[in-house]
Amino acid sequence: MTEKMKVGDVVTLKCYCLGNPIGTKGVIFNEYEDFDVPNRMGVTIIFENGNYDGFSIEEQEVFLEKKEMKYISQKIISYKFENVMKVSDDYRNGYWDEIFK
Repeated sequence: MTEKMKVGDVVTLKCYCLGNPIGTKGVIFNEYEDFDVPNRMGVTIIFENGNYDGFSIEEQEVFLEKKEMKYISQKIISYKFENVMKVSDDYRNGYWDEIFK
């Protein structure tokens, strides 16, 4: 099993997903209890094209590779998920630009 992923981590895709090619960057903006296995955490990720989805621990292994970043702002690390509409609004308003641009 890979290292636990958490809010603020930057990942790249290992396979095509949500209209994104291999190598597309994403950033984790939320952790949630895995729906199928209590006490295990999944993560929610927004990608460069603005699409987002949740990934169980097993899906993280298949789809994602964690990237080491020299600097991630406190703004990204401390993102507080409220709802998916706000995540989309934040994307349109440039909140994630430091990761994707």
